[in-house]
Amino acid sequence: MSEPTTDDDVVVAPTTPGLGDVPAARTPSARPGSRARLAKQVGWYLTLTLLSLIVLFPVWMILVRALSQPIAYLTAGQPPRPVEPEWDVFSRAFRQGDLDRRLLTSAGMTIIIATAQVVTSVLAAYAFAFLRFPFRRLAFMGFMATLMLPIEVTLIANVETIRTLGWFNSFQGLTAPFLAAAFGTFLIRQGFLGIPDDLRDAAELDGYGHLGFLWHVAVPVTRPIIASFTVISFLSAWNQYLWPRSIITREAWDTIQIALPKFASENINQLNLGFAAAIIAALPILAILIFFQRHLIRGLTAGAVKG
Repeated sequence: MSEPTTDDDVVVAPTTPGLGDVPAARTPSARPGSRARLAKQVGWYLTLTLLSLIVLFPVWMILVRALSQPIAYLTAGQPPRPVEPEWDVFSRAFRQGDLDRRLLTSAGMTIIIATAQVVTSVLAAYAFAFLRFPFRRLAFMGFMATLMLPIEVTLIANVETIRTLGWFNSFQGLTAPFLAAAFGTFLIRQGFLGIPDDLRDAAELDGYGHLGFLWHVAVPVTRPIIASFTVISFLSAWNQYLWPRSIITREAWDTIQIALPKFASENINQLNLGFAAAIIAALPILAILIFFQRHLIRGLTAGAVKG
């Protein structure tokens, strides 16, 4: 009579792997390349964060100086934090500096200049890109040569012209020399040259003339470039100091850039008012950059990568 077998008595003979055997699944392990990429990304983010802090630190210090009581801030050793903050400093600066009138003058001048430069640059760029006329290349070279002339070279002649026309202390005098921009023409022309010939042929078949092709095809295709130049034109016009200072003789026509140093020099005992006024003057620029940042980047990088 045989004894019953137990699990301990069963001996499993080793088997030789054959063709039908399936190897056991291995636990997936991280690839060496993925760790390297992760470390590289972390390094880039840390570097960009550090650079952002370096760029924003002066802005923070201006805000600190604006909020701090001047004497208390100097006594405390100029720390990177507000000292005895005066939260009403911005309203006081806006009221005492009469900034509303200065901002309106600068805004009117900037809008006229930016609008005129965009319109004239688009029309001139279209002519240089698509029209055929004698001495086109020579005319374009002469047009671009004006980029090499700083405002100081033509300042005296332009001031005498504005004086002869009687345009001192007026929007005509503030804007007349800047209604066209060679840089805008060059930038937009490069965008127009990238328009495929097929689009031009299709527009001709649809019956579009020059203005129709410009408005319905060329401008929409190059919209990021035009938007980026609009931002550049706005910033350039808003920050003008030398030209308005040369033709403005009445305080009522002071732009914000002229009013800031005057206001700061008149309030030496209250330096925080000058810093607060500078921050108020920078707010329109900040708003424009935030609103148009996508178009600005796309416009300035257009054509950098072909594909």
